[in-house]
Amino acid sequence: MGLKEEFEEHAEKAKTLPESTTNENKLILYGLYKRATVGAVNTRRPGMFSLRERAKWDAWKAVEGKSNEEAMSDYITKVKQLHEQAAASA
Repeated sequence: MGLKEEFEEHAEKAKTLPESTTNENKLILYGLYKRATVGAVNTRRPGMFSLRERAKWDAWKAVEGKSNEEAMSDYITKVKQLHEQAAASA
């Protein structure tokens, strides 16, 4: 299985993460996903009254230096880690 296929598989697995997954971890996944699928940030930062959109934009901007492949690999690792944590606490 190639990196892209594994990434897509883990993107589906990410949808099954428990509700207790922290917002911080969700934002990390969001930033990595956007970097892997869209690339570098290509929009302006949302205004200060759009807190949710601004946090998502900041998470995407935080991983701007990574290549698409690095972002995919990091995303896969993070999804695996979060599923292992959820299984251990269940």
